[in-house]
Amino acid sequence: MKSEKDELQLLLRSRFPIIVVETTEEKRFREVVENVTNLEETALFTWSIVKGLAGSALGSGVVNTRELEEAVFHMVRNPRKGLYVFFDAGPWLDNGGIVRAFREIAYDHVNSGMTLVFVGSRVTLHPDLQRMSAHFRLSPIGPEEVRKIIKEEAELYMYHREVNLTADRAAYEMLVQHLVGLSREEARRLIRQSIEHEGAITMEDVARVLKIKHESLGQGGTLHMVTDIASLDRVGGLKRVKKWLELRKAAFQGSAGTEGLDTPKGILLLGVQGAGKSLAARAVAGSWRVPLLRLDFGALYNKFHGETERNLREALETAAQMVPCILWLDEIEKGVATGDAGSDGGVSRRLLGTLLTWMSERRDRVFLIATANDIASLPPELLRKGRFDEIFFVDLPTAEVRTDIFRIHLAQRKHPVERFDLYKLAAASERFSGAEIEQAIVAAAYTAHSQKKPLETDHILEEVSGTRPLAVLRAEEVAALREWAEGRTVPSD
Repeated sequence: MKSEKDELQLLLRSRFPIIVVETTEEKRFREVVENVTNLEETALFTWSIVKGLAGSALGSGVVNTRELEEAVFHMVRNPRKGLYVFFDAGPWLDNGGIVRAFREIAYDHVNSGMTLVFVGSRVTLHPDLQRMSAHFRLSPIGPEEVRKIIKEEAELYMYHREVNLTADRAAYEMLVQHLVGLSREEARRLIRQSIEHEGAITMEDVARVLKIKHESLGQGGTLHMVTDIASLDRVGGLKRVKKWLELRKAAFQGSAGTEGLDTPKGILLLGVQGAGKSLAARAVAGSWRVPLLRLDFGALYNKFHGETERNLREALETAAQMVPCILWLDEIEKGVATGDAGSDGGVSRRLLGTLLTWMSERRDRVFLIATANDIASLPPELLRKGRFDEIFFVDLPTAEVRTDIFRIHLAQRKHPVERFDLYKLAAASERFSGAEIEQAIVAAAYTAHSQKKPLETDHILEEVSGTRPLAVLRAEEVAALREWAEGRTVPSD
């Protein structure tokens, strides 16, 4: 595997006239580029709005070049072979004169030997400049480097405080996992905060790091961190799904001994509304003890051409920086339905293409859970073998599963479960979904409260008898969904 130095040297030797570097680690990039220019015996020039154009070959710098336009025109009038690094030039890269000057410098790159490097946390080049550019990325921090920084910060803490540092082993390992991919400075600050909080590394520190990490990635509009997670014990039924997930948990977490196993990619949960698909997504995150990120398809859409796909790519890149994590696409058919491709100018089709490319090429530990209610709206490309590891059909709960669901929701609300006739409740709630069972308990509890009585079986039975479940109201749609799923999907129970 090539080092950062080797990668940058390769780009320079390949004669790319423009190099784009998107990073928040400016100081570290300076160190890399200084090392490379010394090895290549190439002059290094830098520009910023604070110092203007400067470099060892220019002495103390060029006066009156703090304005980017003046700096570029100086380069055109006085060409010198070397690497020209521009820090945070983004706000001026839509100026027609500046773009034209940069294009002329790039066109003459072979003769002048002038290479342009644009550095910033986000760099957007004019299309005419993009065609002549290549991207260079600093490598993210790895687990061993994270452990080294934790050790350094722990020793400093114990030296100055003259106390020992304690750490929960599981919390320590999770902290290491979730700091991977950040910049060195960000990781060190979060480690220091975790240690300073209580002189210990705990699960509370892990939760805080995840929250800060998510906020720092700036995807609050399209990618939401779900904090209301559960455990698989709170999900009634889904026995096959639970077993499938349990068999792959260790491989996803990268546990010792799983090196020869493929990392699981994800599952599609198709089924009747309210049958527990969304709850299952939250429960997997709780069971695997990883963050759950929900993609908001509605927030992706933008009226400008290409921006919707760009928003999706950025959201997927953000998920990759949160690894290991679960990416939840709730009601995916509403985001990538392509039944009438012309109605939105082809945006849904391009969005689907972006998603499918990511699903095929990703190598990060982002486990995808997609849920869907309407199979007719799902594009066939999404259902092709290999897109998901497995497609499960979540049907209405059986009597046995309904018994478990009643038990779970009654216990969750602190009602003495032994006081209820669960089998009678299960028999009375045929064709009810899990969500409808829960709402029956909620409504019955209000009735019991108004009567100043404890909740009893009869209260729930009365509520159930007065409810028309969705499977009855939309029986034809449910029957069609079951017919399609037969033989094409794996039953969840």
